[in-house]
Amino acid sequence: MRLRVEFTTEPFDLDEAPPHAVVAREVVQGADLDAVDVGPFGNTAEGEAGRVLTAVDALLRQALEAGATRVSLQVNVIDGKNVAGGEGDR
Repeated sequence: MRLRVEFTTEPFDLDEAPPHAVVAREVVQGADLDAVDVGPFGNTAEGEAGRVLTAVDALLRQALEAGATRVSLQVNVIDGKNVAGGEGDR
């Protein structure tokens, strides 16, 4: 199964990236994922489910430790298969 995670960390700082945002980006950029896109208002990463979930775990732990007061994320299955191996969205 392949997953896509989209995430943001708060509080925002428009002048420079706060430590929690830098840490979160470093986690996904350093993970063994297929596609990573980081930006000022949101970030996405895609890859094999186990790798994405491992990265999400590290991202949450490290961003919170670095001062994030909120982490918003969404995880989507992107290969059309659900956990049981059946068909995805119909």
